[in-house]
Amino acid sequence: MLRICTICARGGSKGVKNKNIRDLLGKPLIAYSIEQAKASLLFDLVAVSSDAPAILDVARAHGADLVIARPDEMATDTAAKLPAIQHAVRSAEEASGLRFDVMVDLDATSPLRLPADIVGVVDMLERGGAANIITGAPAHRSPYFNLVEVDEGGVARLSKKLAKPIVRRQDAPPCYDMNASIYAWRRSAILDSTSIFLESTGLFVMPPERSTDIDSDLDFKIVELLMRERRQ
Repeated sequence: MLRICTICARGGSKGVKNKNIRDLLGKPLIAYSIEQAKASLLFDLVAVSSDAPAILDVARAHGADLVIARPDEMATDTAAKLPAIQHAVRSAEEASGLRFDVMVDLDATSPLRLPADIVGVVDMLERGGAANIITGAPAHRSPYFNLVEVDEGGVARLSKKLAKPIVRRQDAPPCYDMNASIYAWRRSAILDSTSIFLESTGLFVMPPERSTDIDSDLDFKIVELLMRERRQ
């Protein structure tokens, strides 16, 4: 069984300028995901896709097996990520001559994951019946208890209601925040998909301390703090 890991990192971040190659405790952010993919010992190829030559240069210098120039139309502020992953997989297959059975994408902005998390996701995919796997952490808010929406009349209401109201958050059905860390697909499930949510999508649960996705300077500081603590 052949496996590929893709890391898709566009250059036009608005929340944190140049975040994918910003220094994080002595190395560029994207280097952590490349190193984690390599450390998992799962992949026949680790490919980085980007519209930014600087990101591709950094990825190559930190061990990526293949770098792929992403088309500009797949790197705009409104572009979905799934087409970029599909483009990366197809480009990697064309360049390598390989045909991959399992595709895993690591988000470059989620460096707190461990190689063991990647191994767990792939094991869950290959041993179970799911078409794909996403990752998440226990949610901080529950749509049944303390997550609200405001209707057209300006009235705040719970996002989801049960026949019997919940009076303690602990009694609410379990909910999870997607942490944008790891995505995995069987070949048949990714190349023509238009959504990451399929009829048999599975969830691999990660702890909150490994689930921060960097989308702001505050997130960057939180990740830096957690990484410093991990090294102690």
